[in-house]
Amino acid sequence: MIDLRSDTVTLPTEEMREAMRRAELGDDSREGDPTVRRLEEAAARITGKDAALFVASGTMSNLVALLAHTGRGGEVLLDGDCHIMRSEMGGIASLAGLFYRPIPSRRGAPDLDEIGERLSEKLSANKLATALVCVETTHNSAGGAVLPLDYMARLRALTAEQNVPLHIDGARVFNAAVALGVPAAGIARHGDSIGFCVSKGLSAPFGSVLCGSADFIEKARAYRRMVGGGLRQAGIMAAAGLVALERMIDRLAEDHRRARRIAEGLHAIDPRLTDPRLVETNIVMVDVGHTGSDAKTWIAALAKAGLASGAWSRNALRLVTHRHIDDAAVDETIAIFRSVAAALGRSEGSALKRAV
Repeated sequence: MIDLRSDTVTLPTEEMREAMRRAELGDDSREGDPTVRRLEEAAARITGKDAALFVASGTMSNLVALLAHTGRGGEVLLDGDCHIMRSEMGGIASLAGLFYRPIPSRRGAPDLDEIGERLSEKLSANKLATALVCVETTHNSAGGAVLPLDYMARLRALTAEQNVPLHIDGARVFNAAVALGVPAAGIARHGDSIGFCVSKGLSAPFGSVLCGSADFIEKARAYRRMVGGGLRQAGIMAAAGLVALERMIDRLAEDHRRARRIAEGLHAIDPRLTDPRLVETNIVMVDVGHTGSDAKTWIAALAKAGLASGAWSRNALRLVTHRHIDDAAVDETIAIFRSVAAALGRSEGSALKRAV
């Protein structure tokens, strides 16, 4: 089975498994785990921040960042289709106690004029104080779109003018960095905090890291405990994260190239399926709305032919490349889509004839 559901399906490398076996351990919630400390130091260094905190997931990273920046209360400005809004079970409101205001966005980039209108450092008679602004890069719902650096700089200038912190959900920030041709710190410098996953395209089996100032991370460590994220001998997991940062970043370019090849292949089958020009990193969105079959039908047909995919909406699929997808798998993916498209087309035609 070719598995394109997500880059979270990646398995650890043999080097990661060996590092996990040999990891030096301690109690991270007490005196500290030495391997976790090494990962946090490496993460802070690679993002250009003062300190970092190892957490269980990207969702926990975002939740802890929300709490540490705001202490509960106030308004958060963010894209209405970002991961915090779409995929984190309402934690922003139910756990962090924050009011959120979705901002109109284009390919994951909230409109700067709208943000400028909504930003408010202080509570007024008819406006909540802005507690935080959040952005996501790469942007999952926008098909792995990368926020341009000039956009990030202008957003940072807006938030700094109002003394409002900016959090970057950088779950796939290394994909963004590779696509832009800059180090991750070149993106992270525009935010007060940034979180990234080592368990997606970097292939580690567990975890994310939240990075920011020393004071911010001290608060974040307390909030991590509040939400049940205190760790013990977590060096077993952190060891794989260290290998991920040392060995797995540069190879992400291969995933991007293969994603574009898939998009080009599907575009050749039917230009309405996908637009290769929109594929910036390792995510390909496939529109099946015009085919007469919904995403659920396509997923079942593709799975029967040997390809695992995921639904992003009723009429859209999401395909994500990763290190287990080689060039042969790309060729097979395109061939499977071609055969399924033909089969579903025949089925649709037969249904129309029966209806007539």
